[in-house]
Amino acid sequence: MKPDRDAPVGVFDSGVGGLTVAREIMRNLPSEKIVYFGDTARVPYGNKSRENIIRYSRQIIHFLLEQQVKAIVIACNTASAFALDEVRDEFGIPILGVIEPGARVAAQETKNKKVGVIGTEGTIGSGIHAAFLRSLDPEITVIGKACPLFVPLVEEGWLHDPVTMEVVARYLQEFKDRDADTLILGCTHYPLLAGLIGWGEGITPMLAERLETEVKYAGYIARQDRMIRDVARREKTLIPEDFSYQELTGLTLEAREKLARIRPCSLGQAGRIPGVSPSDLAQLSIALAAAQKQSEKEAPHDR
Repeated sequence: MKPDRDAPVGVFDSGVGGLTVAREIMRNLPSEKIVYFGDTARVPYGNKSRENIIRYSRQIIHFLLEQQVKAIVIACNTASAFALDEVRDEFGIPILGVIEPGARVAAQETKNKKVGVIGTEGTIGSGIHAAFLRSLDPEITVIGKACPLFVPLVEEGWLHDPVTMEVVARYLQEFKDRDADTLILGCTHYPLLAGLIGWGEGITPMLAERLETEVKYAGYIARQDRMIRDVARREKTLIPEDFSYQELTGLTLEAREKLARIRPCSLGQAGRIPGVSPSDLAQLSIALAAAQKQSEKEAPHDR
C-alpha cells in the first residue's frame, strides 16, 4: 500500500541537534508536516557501539511508523553512519540519511582539496565521510577529528559560553594548521555552534544539516503527481490511480537536484527558475504524455 502523500515526515536524532534538519525540511518543503523524535534519554550517540545505535534506530523507526509517517530522515550523523544501510530497505518507506549532502557540497566548494570533518567519535571512526569524499574526488585530502565535547555543550545550551569558545578554538586549530579550506559539520548539533565554528579565516562551514537531495526530490515528486493530476482534470484526461511521475521518468541524480528546486507552479513559471532547463521541463511533458497514453489503454472503449 502506498503511503498517504499528506502524511508527515519523521525525523529523529540523538537529541536537540536534529531540529536543525527539521528546520531545513520546513524551510524547503513548507507544506510538509514533521514528527520529530529526539532521543535525549540516550544522548550522546557518538560513544555508543554500532550494535546499540542500530537497535536504537530500529526502535525509533517503529515508533515513527506508529505515527503514520510517509518517510523518515535519520538526522543523526552517527546513526546515519552505522544504521542507515541496515534499516534502509526494512520498512517499506523511504529512509534517508544526512552524510552525503555535506560531503557532496564540500567536494564542490573546496579550492585546495583539503577538507576537514568534525563529528562524534563514532562518526569519525566510521570513516564514512572520507570514503564518500574520495569516491567523489580521489585527490581530496580528508582531515577528520572527533569533537566529543560539542554535543554536551549544545545540550546544556552553552552556545555562547567562554568555555565553549575555548573548546571550539582548540578543536579547530588543527584544521587551520593543515590549511583545510572547507569544513563539514558532521553532527546535527554542530550547526548550533556555527557562529563559533565559522570564526577564523580560511574555514568555510559546510553544514551537514543539508538534506539529502532525495528528501527534496520526494517532495517534488509528490507535488508533480498533484500537478499532473490537476492538469489531467482540467484537460479531462484519465490517469491511473497508481500513476507515479517518478516511475515514468527515472530521472538522473543531476536532474533530481535541479528539479528539487521547483515549487508548485505553472510550467511557464518553472521555466524561469535558474538552473531548470527546457529539457528538465520536457520530463514533465513526457510524463503527461505517458500518463495520457496509459490512461487511453486502460479507459473503457466505446462500443
